[in-house]
Amino acid sequence: MSNAAVMPGKSGHPPGLWILFFAELWERFCFYGMRALLAVYVADLFFVQQSEASLIYGAYTALIYATGIFGGAIADRILGFRRSIVLGGLIMAAGCLLLVLRDKDMFLLGLSLLIVGNGLFKPNISSLVGKLYPINDPRRDAGFTIFYMGINMGALLAPLACAAVSRAFPKRVPFAQLWPGMENNEHYAAWKTDGFAELPDYRWGFLLAGIGILLGVVVFVLGRNKLGDQGLPPKGREGFGSPAVVMIGCAVLTPLVYLLIANKTIAGYILMALAACVVGYLIRFAKSCFAAGDRIGGQRIFALLALLVANTVFWSAFEQAGNSLNFFARDYVHMVHVPVLNEAFSFEWFQSVNSLFIVLLGPVFAWSWLYLDNRRRNPSIPTKFGIGVVLVGLGFGVIMWAMSSVGMQGKVSFWALVLLYLVHTCGELCVSPVGLSMVTKLAPQKMTGMVMGSWFLSISCANFLAGQISKSAATIDDDKAGEIGGVPMSNYYAAYDFLLWYAVIAGVIFLLLSKQLNKWMNGIK
Repeated sequence: MSNAAVMPGKSGHPPGLWILFFAELWERFCFYGMRALLAVYVADLFFVQQSEASLIYGAYTALIYATGIFGGAIADRILGFRRSIVLGGLIMAAGCLLLVLRDKDMFLLGLSLLIVGNGLFKPNISSLVGKLYPINDPRRDAGFTIFYMGINMGALLAPLACAAVSRAFPKRVPFAQLWPGMENNEHYAAWKTDGFAELPDYRWGFLLAGIGILLGVVVFVLGRNKLGDQGLPPKGREGFGSPAVVMIGCAVLTPLVYLLIANKTIAGYILMALAACVVGYLIRFAKSCFAAGDRIGGQRIFALLALLVANTVFWSAFEQAGNSLNFFARDYVHMVHVPVLNEAFSFEWFQSVNSLFIVLLGPVFAWSWLYLDNRRRNPSIPTKFGIGVVLVGLGFGVIMWAMSSVGMQGKVSFWALVLLYLVHTCGELCVSPVGLSMVTKLAPQKMTGMVMGSWFLSISCANFLAGQISKSAATIDDDKAGEIGGVPMSNYYAAYDFLLWYAVIAGVIFLLLSKQLNKWMNGIK
């Protein structure tokens, strides 16, 4: 490993960390700007039911993580991390541009390009962070938490900026095309005199998201020298032939992804099959380790598999944020007035609340892990995972309490949803930055990219499950013509009641298993 990559800078961390920090900030600006707008945009633009919009959102977010398994393998064997990141970013930018067109086919093609490009970008920039540190470097977890703050700075800015530009250039829609009761929704300025409503035109938010990913690529290319010799192509793959082959592969994969988004049930089956193949591969690899006398390597793979399950449970609950919780905020949350802006808080801005808490609490958690580690009281990685899963369930308990307090009528307090995001953020800080670091520690050196792809595949499966759960909260639009937005509050209550018990019970199980899992990790902290 090059000294240039690992020697600490003034911050105490390798200087390459900050290049990756800012590159990922802008890539996440793109992703979270879309995340805040996508489900609502699908419902508004194509006039589909909320349940259908939830499934499209779930399929998109599932597939965008699923392609990471291929992107990691491509980086390991063909392109290297650096070229994978640049090519992925450019493909994502092209996808954002297609979303600006008012055409469903072009919209789905744009989503397909975003999915393919993200598969090359996302797992490999995370793996590259791990390459900057020796395996047992105590700065490693703190470095990943700093990197995670970059993710969330982008995620904080994106919904605010993308929603603002969407509202700055609105579109006019006849009342007849709105959901029943939507003309009374406080979030949409309506002019009843001419029979039209003025709605945000989310296409411009997607355009801004595309500019964000291009900035990320520029930052990465300009700062690549600070990465030392990390992320270069494998030996024998340095020429232009390898990128050309990968580009042809991406061109072939894009229409296949398009078909999967359009046929969401098939996408679910393929995800399950892919997950089964990855689990089978890792189990076979672990058995080969045992057969070769490498007991430690085999046990670490089994610990990794258990934590991938915990990760899937966590994100299947957490990822209601851009889906059912986004619709819930639009229709059933009483918004506060923002004096500085002289207007009501916009429901899309809730997508920034989680990120704001991470930016504020991320340094606190990073310092806490180091403080506890110095006193040999730092919770093990499996324990942190169990705590995080319990917390994501308890967050839904908060909003259920708020719904009960209004008797399923009217709107819940703005602060109840803020509190839910605070609880979810604390859970996320126990799982996600720690998990990224854990993967780079447990993965065999020769398959880091592939194992990082497995991590994102677990998130992919979680997002697909999240879409199904969101659909369950929105299955009777046609039967509730008089309800705001078409979905009664009781539907959300039932979905969140399931998530409460599902996550809390799973989290307690992982806490009970944490001691054994920690033994299997054999010194990895």
